[in-house]
Amino acid sequence: MKYDQGYLFLLLAALSVLNLTGCAKQAAQSFDRPPAPVQATVAIAQDVPTYLDAIGKTVAREVVSVQPQVSGRITQIHFTDGANVRKGDLLFTVDTRPFEANLKQAQANYSKDEALKRQAEANLAKEIAAAKWGETQVKRYGTLVESGVVPREQYEEFKANQESLNANVGAARAAVASANEVLKVDAAAIDSAKVDLSYCYIHSPIDGRAGQRLVDVGNVVSPGGTANRNSTEGGNNGSASSPTNSNALVVIEKLDPIYADFTISQDKLTGVQEQMRSGTLKTEIRLPDANDEMVAGTLTFLDNAVQNTTGTVGLRATIPNAGHRFWPGRFVNVRLVLSTLHQAVLIPSTAPQMSAKGSFVYIIKQDQTAEQRPVTLGQRQQDLIVIESGVAAGELVVTNGQLGVTPNGKVLVEQQGKPATGGNSGK
Repeated sequence: MKYDQGYLFLLLAALSVLNLTGCAKQAAQSFDRPPAPVQATVAIAQDVPTYLDAIGKTVAREVVSVQPQVSGRITQIHFTDGANVRKGDLLFTVDTRPFEANLKQAQANYSKDEALKRQAEANLAKEIAAAKWGETQVKRYGTLVESGVVPREQYEEFKANQESLNANVGAARAAVASANEVLKVDAAAIDSAKVDLSYCYIHSPIDGRAGQRLVDVGNVVSPGGTANRNSTEGGNNGSASSPTNSNALVVIEKLDPIYADFTISQDKLTGVQEQMRSGTLKTEIRLPDANDEMVAGTLTFLDNAVQNTTGTVGLRATIPNAGHRFWPGRFVNVRLVLSTLHQAVLIPSTAPQMSAKGSFVYIIKQDQTAEQRPVTLGQRQQDLIVIESGVAAGELVVTNGQLGVTPNGKVLVEQQGKPATGGNSGK
């Protein structure tokens, strides 16, 4: 009886072990890893530009410091601070009265000397007539002397008188010539007075935007220096900050078109020069606070030397600025477009991941498993990035959910985006 109970106990223990082993196998089977949910996009191939990015600064194309050319007191100001002005617009008026007086004086001198010239010309005509009459008399008495009608002494008297008359003609001609020279001097004085008077009306030499005026009505200005708004002579409360020894009245800057100056490293210079030989290089200028809004420009200047201290070379792009979005002295993002990559492979920039061995992406294969594939990244093209090697156009690339993916593991594509479009940095 005891033997039967021991046998039953062993049999029950063996059955328990077998049951536990079967349950463990069933539990292991029930914990197989489910497919990782991901989002994916098909890689595309299209032409994209290659470029260099740099930080630049905008510079006005023309900057003119408007200065007085005559001395006098400002009587009128014809513009407001910050106004857009056109070439030839009247900006300031200097007191014209002294210059008008100078002009009238020069004109009066001219009129007086012109009258003297007319008198000298009348005297010349009179002397010429007298000389002609004397010449006639000399010829007549010469004939009479040869005929023995009159004595030779009388002939010699007329001849001496003729020489005196000829001398008078010469003196009269000299007086007329002198009067002409005096009139030329007077005419030059009139022209000079007119020029000085015209300088009283100070016009804008260029199209542009005026800065803050540095003088007020009542300030006395001169070519050598101005009494500006900080001076104690007239003016308002002196809110301007320009030095009192400056002779600028206002600074005008031409804003359209505008320059964008930037630099590149000297190791990029050869590539830029090669592309310049092929044609004009294009640029894309963006403001830091509006990076999505691009303005196209043209590379118009390459400096003739590399800076010794920095190892960089300066470049300049010219861009349209009709709306005055770009302001002189402001930093901008500059993209210099060099060439075009034909049929480059593009994927969303969120797809590549980093590991200790470098960049990689997950490629979804036909059996819905994810292959981890190393890639070589190129330049970004907006929200896309160029894949130089590792991905072919048409392959399905995981763009979101990579953390849940294991190499060769199953994936579930919850959302498949449309093939990426764009890639043109000029958009």
